Amino acid sequence: MQPIASPLTRRRLLAGAAGAPALLAGLSGGDAAAQSGGTVNFIGWSAAVDQVRAQISAFERATNVRVNYENFPWAQFRTALVTRLVGNAPIDVSWISDAWLPEFVEAGWLADINDIPQLMRYNADAADYCTQSMVYRGKQYGLAYYGDHMSFMYNTELLERAGITTLPTTWEEVVQQSLRIKQQGIVEFPLLLSLAADTWLIEFVSALTYAFGGRMVDDAGNAVMADANRGAVRAARFIREAIATHRILSPGAVETGEINGLRAMGSGQHAFAIVPTYRIRALNDPSQASAAGKIRIALMPKGGPDGTNNTLGWIRFYGMTPAAKADRARRERAVRFMEFFGGRDTGGNYSMQKLLLTDVGLPSCALPVNQDADVTAFWNRWAGGGAVIAQQAMLAKKKDTIAPWFGEWVETSNQAWQAVCLGRAEPEAAMRTAAAKWTELRRAFR
Repeated sequence: MQPIASPLTRRRLLAGAAGAPALLAGLSGGDAAAQSGGTVNFIGWSAAVDQVRAQISAFERATNVRVNYENFPWAQFRTALVTRLVGNAPIDVSWISDAWLPEFVEAGWLADINDIPQLMRYNADAADYCTQSMVYRGKQYGLAYYGDHMSFMYNTELLERAGITTLPTTWEEVVQQSLRIKQQGIVEFPLLLSLAADTWLIEFVSALTYAFGGRMVDDAGNAVMADANRGAVRAARFIREAIATHRILSPGAVETGEINGLRAMGSGQHAFAIVPTYRIRALNDPSQASAAGKIRIALMPKGGPDGTNNTLGWIRFYGMTPAAKADRARRERAVRFMEFFGGRDTGGNYSMQKLLLTDVGLPSCALPVNQDADVTAFWNRWAGGGAVIAQQAMLAKKKDTIAPWFGEWVETSNQAWQAVCLGRAEPEAAMRTAAAKWTELRRAFR
């Protein structure tokens, strides 16, 4: 995500959107042509392109509505999308990251779907964190493309070599078992956390914070991360002690990005790790990982006296533009498209969700998908079963730090967590720094 420039205010954000022709002002000539031709204009990033094209073909056959599909690499997608939105390009539906939701709503680039029962009915089938991740100021802005969460993974072979027969249920037990593995000389750093200062860091530390019973921000939007009991201090102290006291987590974790962490876990260098669930397929693929067949998933361990099995969940979703919603014909086509892709197809099946999982390993927000025989076979093959994954998904929570100023705040947050890892700041002081920045940006957003 591109950082939002400082200082950030409500006036400035809305002014940026007002600088272009209003999205509700009507259709351009291109829009009129699309309307007469019965076309949905859809833009996404360059992921699962073959699967998207296959679903588009199925949609066109089933509805006689054509789809104009554009995609851009993830690194350029946000800029490309914003440029088109500001320029009033004829976009009907686009993929959206949950991290962008508040900013896009405030700028007038997304339309809510609360008054579209045809789409809202799918909330009944969705994991709660997925639905909540599409809600801003009480309104919902889309249907999920996919949803995933952080999982606690372990290497069965390393545990067996250490004589460990019971999986850890608390982070204290993770420490104890890691020390046992380390003392036997099996691996030097049994625990893996990818703590490089990149876009994944907030996902990893939020998952750990939730497991320790804490939060970054409360329901009212106030920063509580510095609270010793209900914030992120306990999670931060755990990381610091894992590195400096127990030495079960490598000091190099601060330079380990998510993809390098994946490779390290796949090579059998670590016994325990927090990893995005969708990576389980790669970790158990013999063509990609030497530890294939040995990586399994357990519930997120509980941390400290108020620990929970909660983890962090995130989603990507289909969002409709206000221009599409304002035009009756465009709205009808966009709704049909969103339902076919983010809900059930005309045959009543969650075909896109199943395709994304079985073809590319992306988990679904739609709970009924888990009952499909092919989905069951997928999880059996790549994860040794899907029961724990389904249970963990029900315990996932959305990022509580999603706000219009998230892009700027997360830079300070990343620096604070890195300072803890490097021993340059105590957990309490680091979290106070992150909390102060949050409060500053929140006050500036008027």
